[in-house]
Amino acid sequence: MPADSDPPTRRGLIRAGGLAGAAIATGAAGVPGYPPPSPIDAGGVTDGKVEFPNWRSPVEPPGGAPPQPLPPGERIGFAIIALGRIALEEVLPAFAECRSARPVALVSGSPEKARLVAAQYGIPETAVHGYEDFERLRDNPAVQAVYIALPNAMHHEFTLRAAAIGKHVLTEKPMANSARECREMIAACAEAKVRLMVAYRCQYEPYNRAARALVQGGRLGRLRFIEATNLQANGPGPQWRYSKRLAGGGALPDIGLYCLNSARFMSGEEPEEVFATIATPPGDERFREVEESVSFLLRFPSGLVANCLSSYGAFQSKSLRLHMEAGGIEMPDAFAYRGQRLVVERREGQSPAREERLIRPRNQFALEIDHFAACVRDGRVPHTPGEEGLQDQIIMEAIYRSAAERVPVRLEQPAKPPRGPEPA
Repeated sequence: MPADSDPPTRRGLIRAGGLAGAAIATGAAGVPGYPPPSPIDAGGVTDGKVEFPNWRSPVEPPGGAPPQPLPPGERIGFAIIALGRIALEEVLPAFAECRSARPVALVSGSPEKARLVAAQYGIPETAVHGYEDFERLRDNPAVQAVYIALPNAMHHEFTLRAAAIGKHVLTEKPMANSARECREMIAACAEAKVRLMVAYRCQYEPYNRAARALVQGGRLGRLRFIEATNLQANGPGPQWRYSKRLAGGGALPDIGLYCLNSARFMSGEEPEEVFATIATPPGDERFREVEESVSFLLRFPSGLVANCLSSYGAFQSKSLRLHMEAGGIEMPDAFAYRGQRLVVERREGQSPAREERLIRPRNQFALEIDHFAACVRDGRVPHTPGEEGLQDQIIMEAIYRSAAERVPVRLEQPAKPPRGPEPA
């Protein structure tokens, strides 16, 4: 400091440095015996949130804000219904990254497995139930919502049972095995005044949302064509995925649904016609009841065409390509649980260019759970409510009809948009 300068005042620090000044003013003393931390290193509390000034040069992207989780007692408590692979490998681990939700109860048909998982996640044994005593969740005030991770056919029953005991419902996709069941689920939750959401995780995942923002922003012109592919090579049976009663179908409702829902989500339109074909290898006992592969084409009112392919019989590919008038978007792992990428193609000067966008990854299960928790807490309509699941089910039934009759099938436009407000 120059000798003729006045020492800075507390008010001057706050006015000149904002949060940095406030950190000094509030006495970030640090560890005794060491120099005190700088305002940039110490940060401060503003409106109940810890914040740090940007420590990077302006040429670098700014760092993200620290997580602001709610105290455990203020988070929405979830009962996890079923402890299969998706619950144990994805849903329960995701709660570690949730900021507004926590697991507080389990419902399973395997007492031994449930007791072990409860101990792993700090859930009391008194909050572990079998399917037959599901209704005991009514008496647990810590449980405000359920996450239904059962096979497809059971979503309907357990949504109705949850609504009857006043619990909000987040159910895995597909929503149910028929449009009739979807409508009954929507009606039951509306009558019980509880929220209903379908776990369309990709609609909350940052790379998918960034792709949609590029499409909707219009800088690459109109969206003309979509190519969506979701393939996986399934193993031997028996598996619930090969049961018509449990799964409702084969590759279409399980993984083809991602292609269908993504085409609707990215375009912001609803298809007006579908044409489909189903292929199943002869003599493969796994596919006596359900299809192995399905290919379907969607036509939209704007002239957009989406070509979708899903199969249980080919090496994994979960890709999405969006072709626009002035560029394109490529997402090699759009539908995967993790590892998304986003490549933008367009003209730069006299040459075509490919630019990969780097976005901080987030756990898409945690994002959708937190969104639903916020909707429960604030009384808001979820971004992917029951109506979104119903619309996909209506279109899937038309896909099966088109494949069976080998003709295009016309689709009616929904009376109102099936999606709720955008997530925060």
